[in-house]
Amino acid sequence: MHLAPCADHDLADIAALVNSAYRGELATKGWTHESYLLGGQRTDEESLRADLAAKPGATILTLRETADAKPHACVWVEPAGADGWYVGMVTVSPLRQAGGIGRTMLEAAEAHARAQGGTSMQMTVISVRDTLIAWYERRGYALTGETQPFPYDDEKFGEPQRDDLAFVVMKKAL
Repeated sequence: MHLAPCADHDLADIAALVNSAYRGELATKGWTHESYLLGGQRTDEESLRADLAAKPGATILTLRETADAKPHACVWVEPAGADGWYVGMVTVSPLRQAGGIGRTMLEAAEAHARAQGGTSMQMTVISVRDTLIAWYERRGYALTGETQPFPYDDEKFGEPQRDDLAFVVMKKAL
């Protein structure tokens, strides 16, 4: 297995991977899909490129069979405050889920942050994703009690299928 930060030429493959894991028919083969909550795409190449450019120090770590293969897992990690880091977009191909790869990606993001002097990790999760929240709790993340509104008016986040969505904030000390 090859774990490394993405390169610009990887962004189209990463967008396809993320969309396949969270939305659409292939996503339903995995346990992390959110297609019952949101329609449309989860991300695209241009959005990933723009987000990376706008957030100094942010990266997407990828996991692939070999250095020249397409990624089958990825995770977003970025500086968020003094010693804090944000982790998101933890993604594993639906055909490879439930084999420990998600845990590997989360640990890689934490190791990356730690190597940069990070002392804590933070993430947001859609509040109604109980199974996913429980999975993160088993990895040491705790609900902070903080919530953030879901951006219903921003197509970048998808097409909401419900009107009760919000984000919960989770945090872990490194």
